[in-house]
Amino acid sequence: MIPEKGRDKKDLLVEMQAMREGDANWQDARTWSMVYYAGEQHHDFLKQSHNLFFAENGLNPIAFKSLKRMEAEVVRMTASMLHGDEKTVGTMTSGGTESVLLAVKAARDRARRHKPWIRRPEMVVPRTIHVAFGKAAHYFGVKARYVDVGPDQRADVGAMRKAIGRNTVLVAASAPQYPHGVVDPIEELGAVCELAKVPLHVDACFGGFALPWIERLGRPLPVWDFRVDGVTSISADVHKYGYAAKGASVVVYRDMSYLRHQFFVSTDWPGGIYASPSMPGTRPGGSIAAAWAAMNALGCDGYLRLMRTTLEAVDALKAGIAEIDGIEVVGEPQATVVAYQSTDATLDIYAVADRLEAKGWTVDRQQAPACIHLTVNAHNLPVVESYLADLAEAVTWCRSHPEASASGNAAMYGMMAKIPFRGLVKLSVGKIMEAMYSGDGEMPDLANLGAGEDDGLILQAIHKYGDQAMALLDRVQAGRSAIAARLGRGTR
Repeated sequence: MIPEKGRDKKDLLVEMQAMREGDANWQDARTWSMVYYAGEQHHDFLKQSHNLFFAENGLNPIAFKSLKRMEAEVVRMTASMLHGDEKTVGTMTSGGTESVLLAVKAARDRARRHKPWIRRPEMVVPRTIHVAFGKAAHYFGVKARYVDVGPDQRADVGAMRKAIGRNTVLVAASAPQYPHGVVDPIEELGAVCELAKVPLHVDACFGGFALPWIERLGRPLPVWDFRVDGVTSISADVHKYGYAAKGASVVVYRDMSYLRHQFFVSTDWPGGIYASPSMPGTRPGGSIAAAWAAMNALGCDGYLRLMRTTLEAVDALKAGIAEIDGIEVVGEPQATVVAYQSTDATLDIYAVADRLEAKGWTVDRQQAPACIHLTVNAHNLPVVESYLADLAEAVTWCRSHPEASASGNAAMYGMMAKIPFRGLVKLSVGKIMEAMYSGDGEMPDLANLGAGEDDGLILQAIHKYGDQAMALLDRVQAGRSAIAARLGRGTR
């Protein structure tokens, strides 16, 4: 309840500081995602820049011309970095998810204008595309046609081509995809989309402010941005490798014929004519200002310096992981991601994750395949050696303690991986969300997921029969692949 009398501000600040003690330890670089840190001086500068426009509202560009100017310059700098031309346009957004939502919404509405016969719009995306596209599909009534990727974890161009149909309003791919850090074959997909006359969106939320500097440092990369003729829009997060304050992304379009379908305009509201370029109404001025300040303060030389350090950390992690028996890097990452998996059937990678968390690291777990994900930035370089030492110890410890896979988060993640019917996973995660956002707001005990009577029966069945069910599904999938291969040979 709101207190009857306001509390002392100093006491509140002390209490808030104490609340942070249980948060992820990003200041000491023991997190591998969520926070992108370019040093204390830059961090303090961002806070000052943000606070200068703390109260301003980007909703009204006429009232706050300074914010409109800064947004326009952020978009122009981003477009130039991505090899756009003078026709390239876009807007700032609150983050990568909003940028993706807007790209999908714009493609849907553009199709309504140019292909009015489409009643059930679809988009074609690789299985590794960011989950924000699934959210966009859910929100905007656009069916997502997911296409399996190749063994290199990149989008399968042939399969994507076959999935494009009469109702396709958008094709999307990643540069790079988040799970494993590989860049999809954008140039080949661009040619496919040009021929099919379908827009191609490149989700570079993760790599938009990383890949340009990686390329300038001489690392080989496939072409993925507006240099590819078929690319019609790109999303790129400034608050990731642009090292801006949280709440800053950009979505850019090849020209206004695409961007105009992002806008919302109402002329009949009693409150007056209302026009909005993006999802929210109120747009925090601080995020726009801090993004503008970050890009201008760092400049090309600053971004190159930070990326050079980041790649040094990436290379050290890859080399160190290669020296540890029982684990390997997934795929061939081309950017700033290092994901690694177990190569030993007796070594549970989720148990390794638990062991690393016990040593104070924040760990991101992934599935299909089960692996640990590291998003690397310059701030992580000083801790790479200690991380690799803890990782080697965790692998050794888990080998000598196989029972660890049946406890803690390892048990929960391992159990989830055994569920052949993903609706059960969705049900379980829904229960977690309900608990997390209930009246008391307390974090649920993930290690004891499904402790209720009905849930317990389900989980017992999963633990008992999950492996057999997944093995059966694998055999069915293998049979389908074999049949498809034989049919393919028969038609050539």
